[in-house]
Amino acid sequence: MLKKWLHKVLPGKHGRGVRKQIIPYAEHRIGADMISFAAEKVVRRLHNEGFQAYVVGGAVRDLLIGLEPKDYDVATDATPEQVRKIFRRSRIIGRRFQIVHVMVGPETIEVTTFRGGGNVQQNEHGRIMKDNTYGSIEQDAERRDFTCNALYYDPIRQEILDFHHGTADIRAKKLVMIGNPAARYQEDPVRILRAVRLSGKLGFEVEKDTAAPIAAYAGRLKQEPVARLFDEIMKVLFSGYAVQCLQQFRKLGLPEGIHPLLDALLKESSGGIAAKALENTDRRLRADKSVSVGFVLAAVLWPQFESRWQRKISDGMKPAAAMNAAINDFRDDIEKGWGVPQRFSATMREIWQFQPSFEHRRGARPHRLLAQSRFRAAYDFLVLRSETGSADAELAKWWTAFQHAGEEERNGMTASAPQNPEGSGKRRRRPKKKKLVVVIGE
Repeated sequence: MLKKWLHKVLPGKHGRGVRKQIIPYAEHRIGADMISFAAEKVVRRLHNEGFQAYVVGGAVRDLLIGLEPKDYDVATDATPEQVRKIFRRSRIIGRRFQIVHVMVGPETIEVTTFRGGGNVQQNEHGRIMKDNTYGSIEQDAERRDFTCNALYYDPIRQEILDFHHGTADIRAKKLVMIGNPAARYQEDPVRILRAVRLSGKLGFEVEKDTAAPIAAYAGRLKQEPVARLFDEIMKVLFSGYAVQCLQQFRKLGLPEGIHPLLDALLKESSGGIAAKALENTDRRLRADKSVSVGFVLAAVLWPQFESRWQRKISDGMKPAAAMNAAINDFRDDIEKGWGVPQRFSATMREIWQFQPSFEHRRGARPHRLLAQSRFRAAYDFLVLRSETGSADAELAKWWTAFQHAGEEERNGMTASAPQNPEGSGKRRRRPKKKKLVVVIGE
């Protein structure tokens, strides 16, 4: 009774007291048939075992605004060990906060136990380092980041539980932090990147109190593990709305120096190679087409890399040798200091290494280049460079015609093409040294 009275007398920020709202099907219109079969099966199984279970977070939010969820999370009062016993195909992962991955056919459902509010371990900067404390659904909702993510859908009753006015904020297209925004960013600075990504993807306005501390707390992102920071940046780049997210980075006042990838994006002009690549990537992702992480990274980092390459050419190196030298200088930074996995950086390096080779259009070299497995990605990158002024447009047109021509036409094109760059002919073999034969007289 006292708690209820306090909520009435001392409501939450902006009068937003924590009060559970039960939203029926007639209002939200989300049927059980609209969610993933795997997610519904996990929820039903947990219910049958006597536990609470809900589809939670981004999937519920996306369904409310008419988007198709990319993945589904389930929240429950069962502990990770109890979930693991119920589902044979499952595994417990995570150190900071344990979760269970439940495999149902080809899908993986992430199952989390309701989080509690006590015994949270923080470092000297206030960042949460360990959080394996469990609690009620109300406490779990309090621990979530934004109000639009604190929604719990029960596919059995077809009800949504809303503890922080999330549905109202979704209708108003507002991104609102639960609790004190400054404290929440201090607990986990990566929430800043999530605010950028969600507001850009959903077209939401970041509520003024949620936005106010971002510029001041963004510097704390540099203290995050580089691998985690890289993963969050990748979510921004491959959200399908990277261009809008880039606008949000600037609007919210994120400073430079957080991560080289972010710096490259913030410096990029609207007509540059990175912006062009992100526009193409957004278009492909929204059409449910595949994209290459290595290709996008090659485009985003090209302006930084090209300046190194051109400096080495100015120092007197041939373009191909200068390219390899610049890549060797860049490699340690990319793979170690920036958290870029080797599988992505290898593709990026190969695309870059191909670029000087496109200058060679005579003889057998164009035919050999066309047969390379990475030719198509490198050619697409050449075209992208030509569209943004980083490569000769005539060169890109020649290669477009060459790859679509017949064998006889290709031979004619290579015979009439401009001379290859100076010093690019066949490598001369060094003459063999004559063996010195000493004849010993009889």
